[in-house]
Amino acid sequence: MGKTFWKTIAVCLASLALGCVVVYLWWQGTAVKWADDGAPSYAEAHLLNKNPWSRPGTKLEKVNNIVIHYVANPGTSALANRNYFNELQKNYRTGGTTKASAHFIVGLSGEVIQCIPMTEVAYANHPRNEDTVSIEVCHPDASGKFADETYQAVVKLAADLCRQYGLTEEAVIRHHDVSGKACPLYYVEHEDAWAEMKEAIGASLRQP
Repeated sequence: MGKTFWKTIAVCLASLALGCVVVYLWWQGTAVKWADDGAPSYAEAHLLNKNPWSRPGTKLEKVNNIVIHYVANPGTSALANRNYFNELQKNYRTGGTTKASAHFIVGLSGEVIQCIPMTEVAYANHPRNEDTVSIEVCHPDASGKFADETYQAVVKLAADLCRQYGLTEEAVIRHHDVSGKACPLYYVEHEDAWAEMKEAIGASLRQP
């Protein structure tokens, strides 16, 4: 075999190596990175203070479902809803009894805020707090329908959490499916929209 043959082989091997590097760099740029507690690193941590009304510090033993909620407060931001949860710790001063929180809140522009570590329960899905992860979702108006950027962020977050916990899209449920409450409102009143969201989560989950 002559020099031309070996030169061709060398060029092919170099091209293959370059292709592998390009694919690796692309994968590094698109793969989800995870924080130490198991939250996706794109979620901005604004953890609640430990308190009996919104962050009891109870250990989350397992995750069987990802639960979608809506904030029921049109036009409010993810951070404002996080601060509401945190302010519940003042209940001891006022005699209030409300207990509420969520692991994540997705905002109107698709931002994701983490409120509770993934190792702890949130007060969102009674009586299923001990085996669920909760996503509260902001919405622009009283219909409860999610804005496009918010919708895409919810789909991605739910799919990433399913992947992290070894679940399928069938494990993504509504608060309504736990308690019968009309939450998230639009996706309770429009079953077709909920089915479409589940399909979108499944499609995202099956992407490499």
